Amino acid sequence: MKHFITGFPPIGTLTEETKDLCYDEYREANCHIHTPYSFSAFKGMDEIFRMAVRENITVLGINDFYVTDGYDAFHKGCVENGIFPLFNIEFIGLLKDEQKRGIRINDPNNPGRIYFCGKGLDYPFHTDFFSGMRLKNVIRENQNQIRAMIAKINSLIFKQGLDMKLSYEAIKKEYAEGLVMERHIVKAVRLLIEKYFTVKEEQINFIEKLWGEKKSEFASGLPADFENEIRSKLLKNGRPAFIEENEKSFLKLEKIINIIVRAGGIPCYPVLLDDYHGKYTEFESEPVKLLKSLQKLNIGCIELIPGRNDLSILKNFVEFFHANGFIIILGTEHNTPEMAPLSISAKGKTPLDGTLKKIAWEGACVIAAHQYLRINGMQGCATHNSRIIAKQRQELARLGQRVIEYFINANKRQNET
Repeated sequence: MKHFITGFPPIGTLTEETKDLCYDEYREANCHIHTPYSFSAFKGMDEIFRMAVRENITVLGINDFYVTDGYDAFHKGCVENGIFPLFNIEFIGLLKDEQKRGIRINDPNNPGRIYFCGKGLDYPFHTDFFSGMRLKNVIRENQNQIRAMIAKINSLIFKQGLDMKLSYEAIKKEYAEGLVMERHIVKAVRLLIEKYFTVKEEQINFIEKLWGEKKSEFASGLPADFENEIRSKLLKNGRPAFIEENEKSFLKLEKIINIIVRAGGIPCYPVLLDDYHGKYTEFESEPVKLLKSLQKLNIGCIELIPGRNDLSILKNFVEFFHANGFIIILGTEHNTPEMAPLSISAKGKTPLDGTLKKIAWEGACVIAAHQYLRINGMQGCATHNSRIIAKQRQELARLGQRVIEYFINANKRQNET
C-alpha cells in the first residue's frame, strides 16, 4: 500500500500552503497502542478508530510486538478517519551483564530484560536480509515458547481428569490476528473454564486446583481481572505453567537498534518510572544516571505510559529529560484486557497539565516530520545520535506540526467535497 504522505508537496510548498493556518499549542496524540496483531484490549481495528474519533485523537501510533502486519489496516483506517498515523514497533531484548548483576531495566520482574521501541519506521515496512532473518528467528523462538506453555497447561488439566484442552492453532484462529501471545493463552484459558463450568464457584475451584494454591482473588467478576490473575498465578516465573524463554527469543540491544535504524525508525527507550508502590527499577532509579546511560547508547528518544505514573513524578522526569534535548512521547499501550480511554492521563486518571501535553505534542510532531522527510528521500531525524537529535528537535517539531495540519486540512477539504 502506498504511503499517504507521498501525495504531500515538498517542504517549500508545504510551508507556503500552511503559513496562514492557526496552530494550537497542542493536540491530542497517543503514540503507543498495541493492536490485535500482537495483543490488545481492542476487539478489532475498527474499534480503535471509533474511539480515536470520539476522543478527538489527532495522531495515533501503532506499536505491536515484533511485527508490522497491522500496518496496512492501520494506515487505511487512520487516513479514512482523519487521524495521522505513526508507524512503530516493539521488541524485548536482553542485557546479559545487567541480568547477571540482578539489575532490572524496564521490566519490573526480570533482571536484564529490556523493552525497546522503534518510532516512525518507513511504511511500507522494509529491512535488510540479515535483520529480516533475525526477526523471523526471534518470532519462531517466541512462538515455540508459547506452544510449550500451552502443552504444559494441557498437562495440568489432564491431571485433573478432565477431557478439555487448548490448542495453538485454535487460539491463533480464534483470538489472534498473527502472533499468539501470552495474553491470548490466558484469554483462551478463561473462556475454556467458562465453557465447562457455568457456576462461578466451580470456575474458581478448578483454577485453584490448576495453579495448586488457594485462594483465588477473583472477586470482581470482571473478565479482565480473572485473566490477570490467571496470568500471574499460572504463567509467570515459578508458576506451574511457566516456561523459561530460550535466549534465542531475545536479541541483543545493539541488534534491535540496528533493525530499527535500517527500517528507517528512531530508537526509543520506553521508561517504566514509578510503579503502583512508588518504586523504581535499578536502571531507572536515578534520572541523571539514566540520562548518561541513554546518551552513552546514543538514544535521544524516550516514551512513557503515564497511566501507571504519579503526576508529579512524571512531570519532573519529563521536564528533566526535555531540558536535556530528548524527544519525549506518550501513549497508553492498551496491551492488557482492560479497556481504557485513548486520551492520556496519569495514575488514577489524573489529567495531564498543559506543559506535559505540549512536550508530548512536540514529540509526536517530531516523529511525523521524520516520516515525511523519509518518504521524500531525506534523512529525517538523526536516528541514532542523541546530540544531533537535541539540536534538530525544535526544527523538526515545527515541520511536523505543519505536516499534521496539512493532513488535517486536506482531509477536511476532501470530506467537504
